Amino acid sequence: MGTITVLFLCTGNSCRSQMAEGFAKSLKAGEIVAYSAGVERHGLNPDAVTVMAEAGVDISGQRSKTVDELSSVRFDYVITLCGHASENCPFFPGPVKRLHVGFDDPPALARGAVDAKARLAPYRRVRDEIRRFVEGMPGNLPGEEHP
Repeated sequence: MGTITVLFLCTGNSCRSQMAEGFAKSLKAGEIVAYSAGVERHGLNPDAVTVMAEAGVDISGQRSKTVDELSSVRFDYVITLCGHASENCPFFPGPVKRLHVGFDDPPALARGAVDAKARLAPYRRVRDEIRRFVEGMPGNLPGEEHP
């Protein structure tokens, strides 16, 4: 099987989609060509960068992008990671497969945290959930099942 091209899409391309892109590039190089984007652009979340570095993946060089910036890329899969992105997912021409795999929003869960440990806890949990999903790729994607 050749490589597949995947877009991880979230609302602002600041956290969850950035983590997914980082894990796909780190864990699945040669199998997956990974991109991330947002319906909007919110900037790279520094706490996402911190918890990914703890997991041995440097996403500090990634940048927040909108879908429009990737209009020339032909995706095999567009994977939405939050409900807002799923509901507002733009049209992609060609035989792209759309899939929704929802993950909690770490910044929302971290609001009101009393210290750094409490603030980073939801980022770490969601990071680990995203890692497990990416580790299962591409076999866990429709049409990409492996025996």
